[in-house]
Amino acid sequence: MALTQDDIARIANLARLELNTNESERMLTGLNQFFEVVEQMRAVDTTGVTPLSHPVAAIKDIELRLREDVVSEPDNREANQRSAPAVENGMFLVPRVIE
Repeated sequence: MALTQDDIARIANLARLELNTNESERMLTGLNQFFEVVEQMRAVDTTGVTPLSHPVAAIKDIELRLREDVVSEPDNREANQRSAPAVENGMFLVPRVIE
């Protein structure tokens, strides 16, 4: 899939960019090089290849370092809401802005 100058002009217009001729040429070359790499990657047969959870997993076994999901902060709701002008059932009350 090769882009043309018309494609670059359309993309620039959608992105609200003003590109001069030199910038447009560089953009065309860069994007076409990117799409060439994508096409090469798409050409590789990955049938039967299990997706990796992490790129390093291809080299060695890794264990994800996840912490336990435990409460680590005290409940300061009442202290935080003391200075609020209006609170009800633990929620801040605000004026209605949409009718």
